[in-house]
Amino acid sequence: MADIREWRGHAVVDQKNHRVGTLESVYVETASDEPFFATVTVGFAARRRLVFVPLEGAVVGPDYVRVAYPKSQVKDAPAIGTDDVLPAGDEPAVFAHYEIPYATGAGGERRLARR
Repeated sequence: MADIREWRGHAVVDQKNHRVGTLESVYVETASDEPFFATVTVGFAARRRLVFVPLEGAVVGPDYVRVAYPKSQVKDAPAIGTDDVLPAGDEPAVFAHYEIPYATGAGGERRLARR
């Protein structure tokens, strides 16, 4: 999992091997610099967007990353445009979608950073 950043462009599948999309980037937890969320490209040519999926429980295979969440939940996750970055104010919604507790750092700093 430490090399997950090198898997950009690989398929992302759910637990039942349903293709979700393509791994675009990795967001790390700012306190530890460990991979925490991935963005996955979903949609069709004119309607592509990046959705967020937690990397906890993910498994890296020969040409895929299997996430621990069903395709339907990932596709309904908060999204950003393919050229956008997650605004700080939108972080809580990403965590809430997956029922992951959210808290900023002691000084109010962001929880996620794109790598």
